[in-house]
Amino acid sequence: MVIEAALKELEHATHPVAKIVHNDANCKTLVLAFKKGMKLKEHKTNTPTTLLVLEGEITYSVDEENITLKKFSQLGIPVGLLHAVEANEDSVCLLIQG
Repeated sequence: MVIEAALKELEHATHPVAKIVHNDANCKTLVLAFKKGMKLKEHKTNTPTTLLVLEGEITYSVDEENITLKKFSQLGIPVGLLHAVEANEDSVCLLIQG
């Protein structure tokens, strides 16, 4: 139901929608929902993170490199590395931290 709630909120959103799927002392999992063209501005993570694309296509940008991730692609995001994400099409992703 969390993914459905994120998609419903996305219908009227002007920025990506994030919802917590799971959170405990060891692991946090979020769903991120994007409309085509939506961006997460450059930011850093304090926790080792895995980004998993469930639907759609995104571009993960770090330094001068752009990495395209499609459905079922995953990528490890190192701690402290400045990065950004842009949706190339309507997309749903999971962020797994910890």
